[in-house]
Amino acid sequence: MSSASVKENKMAVMPINKLMISMGIPMIISMMLQAVYNIVDSAFVANIEGTGELALNALTLAFPVQMLMVAVGIGTGVGVNAMLAKNLGMGDKEKASKVAGNGVFLMAVIYVVFLLFGLFGTGAYISSQTKNPVIAEMATSYLRICCVWSMGILFFSLYEKVLQATGKSMYSTIAQITGAVVNIILDPILIYGWLGLPEMGVVGAAYATIIGQIASAFCGLFLHLKANKEIKNGLHYIRPSAGIIKGIYSIGLPAIIAQALMSIMTYLLNVIFVRIGENVVTAYGLYYKIQQFILFAAFGLRDAITPIISFNHGMNNKERVKDGVKYGILYTLVIMFAGFAALEIFAVPFAGIFGLSGETKALCVSAIRVISVSYVFAGFNIACQGIFQALDSGLESLIVSVCRQFLFVIPVAFGFAQLVITGAGMTWLVWLTFPIAEILSGIVSFVFMKRVNRKKIAIMN
Repeated sequence: MSSASVKENKMAVMPINKLMISMGIPMIISMMLQAVYNIVDSAFVANIEGTGELALNALTLAFPVQMLMVAVGIGTGVGVNAMLAKNLGMGDKEKASKVAGNGVFLMAVIYVVFLLFGLFGTGAYISSQTKNPVIAEMATSYLRICCVWSMGILFFSLYEKVLQATGKSMYSTIAQITGAVVNIILDPILIYGWLGLPEMGVVGAAYATIIGQIASAFCGLFLHLKANKEIKNGLHYIRPSAGIIKGIYSIGLPAIIAQALMSIMTYLLNVIFVRIGENVVTAYGLYYKIQQFILFAAFGLRDAITPIISFNHGMNNKERVKDGVKYGILYTLVIMFAGFAALEIFAVPFAGIFGLSGETKALCVSAIRVISVSYVFAGFNIACQGIFQALDSGLESLIVSVCRQFLFVIPVAFGFAQLVITGAGMTWLVWLTFPIAEILSGIVSFVFMKRVNRKKIAIMN
């Protein structure tokens, strides 16, 4: 790519506030649609006659591994995204093509790992969270299918990020919408046995999910081959390069760990909350899926922040990097405040989507109203993580993730759960864990942001 073509790239010339919106909106839509997979499955299985609430609990137990698949896929994609965008910003088209090709190789390796876990590890994993044989059987069947056929979510994660890195985020949204529509159509058909098909219950939900994901992956591949003319494809580029893989994971590993910590956190919280009651696990699981629409919107904007700042950092354009930081934080805070307001106002109807019983529904409503207080602080933390990744400050991003999704969560949740179990009542106390964690993590993010600004941005010419 010549220097002239770099200068004509919208990543280099469009005003940052407009660029953030033009790239961010498709990414936000794409990420929110990703949340559709789990929401739609939950909404339909909740209405399975006789076993709806047990099925919801089963999906909650399987959810951490699904999150882990997304974590590894998206985290690797984030590394490909930032490295590819930076090389395009520097005008190195050949290396950018090798980055994309190595992404294909890495996703194939990751798929084999989840395939093996799906075949041999799902039963032991589910049995560590529940002793209820009905829930265990449903959760194991659902999770095994999602793992064995996980190539869809993994390869979509790659092509989504490659399209975003070249400024074609609308195409990644089209691919995401394709999969979401397929999933929504197939869910009732396979779960309830419509159109003459057998009633498959949670197994049907699993097949609807993986078919939708595979549809997204094929659509993403087609659009990448059609639209990304600056990226070359072929076996030569897929051949693994230790240097490129190291570069991808120097950026992507913190993102993987950040997303994986969500999975670990959810698993550990399931173990803690089940000691209070299975309905607390179900309520938290459903709240988590509802709030994904808000969090994933922030993640979508973060995924616009990273390539924009990374590209302009590669061009050594200080003012555009500073604008990327400013508008990235501002727009993320706006999203999270809007999400906070929406959940506070509509907590009861949101909880009612799943047809819960009285006590479980009340717990879900209290979770929505208490935990959503943390959203503005979470928005600041998420924006800072995207900024850190773009400026090769992966360690800072990783530390913030550890703080907000483990260090300040699990001990606090365990302590509050002990209070509830020992007779203090007030189950809503455990929901306070999340505002506390985000506020403390926000302080850490602020300190790191000042240091990154001093060491990475202020010294630019």
